[in-house]
Amino acid sequence: MNISEWSDDLDTTAAGEWAHKLMADLFPICRSITGNGVRESLAIIQKHVPVEIREVATDTPVFDWTVPREWNVRDGYIKDASGKRLIDFNEHNLHVLNYSQPVNKTVTREELEAHCFTIPDHPDRIPYRTSYYNDDWGFCLSQNQLDNLGEGPFDVCVDSSIEDGHLTYGELVIPGKTKKEFLITSHICHPSLANDNLSSVSIAIYLAKELAKLDLRYTYRFVFAPATIGAITWLAQNSEKLSNIKHALCLACTGDPGSISYKKSRRGDADVDTAMELVLSGRDQPYVVDEYTPWGYDERQYCSPGIDLPLGCFMRSKPGGYGEYHSSADNLELVQPEFLADSLSVLVEVIALLENSRAYRNTSPKCEPQLGRRGLYEKIGGTTSEAKTDTMSLLWVMNYSDGEHGLPFIAKKSGIPMEKLEAAAKILMEADLLDALD
Repeated sequence: MNISEWSDDLDTTAAGEWAHKLMADLFPICRSITGNGVRESLAIIQKHVPVEIREVATDTPVFDWTVPREWNVRDGYIKDASGKRLIDFNEHNLHVLNYSQPVNKTVTREELEAHCFTIPDHPDRIPYRTSYYNDDWGFCLSQNQLDNLGEGPFDVCVDSSIEDGHLTYGELVIPGKTKKEFLITSHICHPSLANDNLSSVSIAIYLAKELAKLDLRYTYRFVFAPATIGAITWLAQNSEKLSNIKHALCLACTGDPGSISYKKSRRGDADVDTAMELVLSGRDQPYVVDEYTPWGYDERQYCSPGIDLPLGCFMRSKPGGYGEYHSSADNLELVQPEFLADSLSVLVEVIALLENSRAYRNTSPKCEPQLGRRGLYEKIGGTTSEAKTDTMSLLWVMNYSDGEHGLPFIAKKSGIPMEKLEAAAKILMEADLLDALD
């Protein structure tokens, strides 16, 4: 099946439901930037697509960083004097500060409070907090839970380990006709948070599963790595592959009720930026397109000046842009299949557009070629406004067919629909005025 048939026939409603079910399978796992939670998650993903699991050892240099020690947690609790668990990691894995040092001792309430994190403005929610690069221990709990703990003393325990090990990431390559690649990446380090970022992991897995069935132009590379350090590690370990990447997307927070938002690549005019703007502008739904800023998700790493990939970040709500962000309210009720389906529909259109679009080279680039001598005016014929638009299609395609600008760019620049530009390109190819590039 080709990409156009797939995009036309895809049942996005069923796709959204499939992605939501995969999220439910992954949701209970306690993930972090290293550790068995990532491995367990990738093992579940391997049931659907043949992702390869990569391990990079602690202390491996990765640009200005080093791979950290590996963290694993087995249990954690706060008990009162009677031995009753007041806070229990087994009830919600956000309760233990992510990357908490191990601890097992009796403390006063005052000492305990110095190691507790809450969200006072939302007293029923458990916050998500981390201590990746600070030696600390702690618990995350709702403000109501903290208020009702009692006076103490308390037995506190975090049964964790921080020791030499590995950083783990997953990678899947789906071969296409060319070695030019389309990179799709999503971070896989958060514990039980649904929108940030299991929504995007699940959407990416669905895309990988479907694309593997198709006759593809590009080679597709999917990377599931921990945020920041995982992206940095992948880039450091794969620098020789970067020159092949033609298009790239970072997926983040793609399942919440918010409108779709897109952050352009650092370049600002990459083909993926143009394609995304064309697709979003053609929908009768609100959206936001932002220029690049060096803050957000892993686009900061992929678009850093020494890397500068043509990568944009596709989201619904932005980081911190929805009230449930980084809390226990970011759950499977917030993310619904219909929102996942809507995100998927946009991504499928963008992928199909980039798969089908071509860049061309004008074979007569010095001044306009004589169209009348080649009978091209007769082909487009007449003096109607429609015919004039088609004449403009020819002129726009010839003028920007410099080997760099594809038809999506020309469509955005000219305001002429893609189908008219495609028809013009076909006419110009038949007249030997254009060469199609891979």
